Amino acid sequence: MVRILLVEDEENVRLLYQQELEDRGYEVVCAADGRTAVSLAQETAPDVIIMDINLPQKMDGIESMSKILSHDRDIPVIINTGYSEYQDNFMSWAAEAYVLKSADTRPLIAAVEKALLKRGLSKGA
Repeated sequence: MVRILLVEDEENVRLLYQQELEDRGYEVVCAADGRTAVSLAQETAPDVIIMDINLPQKMDGIESMSKILSHDRDIPVIINTGYSEYQDNFMSWAAEAYVLKSADTRPLIAAVEKALLKRGLSKGA
């Protein structure tokens, strides 16, 4: 089964995305901060990561993504944020995709599916 690490500090958003992803057959592991995300990425070996940028506890999503990618360069990271200005930050260029947060989860789901296809994975993998 495809495993997704969902990194989102806002509980309601995290629950919405988790439910949408699980309804589509994905296993979802959640983190509410960057430090936990880095640990879970190493422990659970996710197939794709959805990363918020503004995270609590002194490690934002860009720093978390950098630490994760330093251990596994092949894991696709989808930045999911409410702030479009981070697209111009060269550190965000390491991400597979950049999706603005919305109650409409279709763009996020499409980015996940595209990233998985590039890796030769599908829901049932």
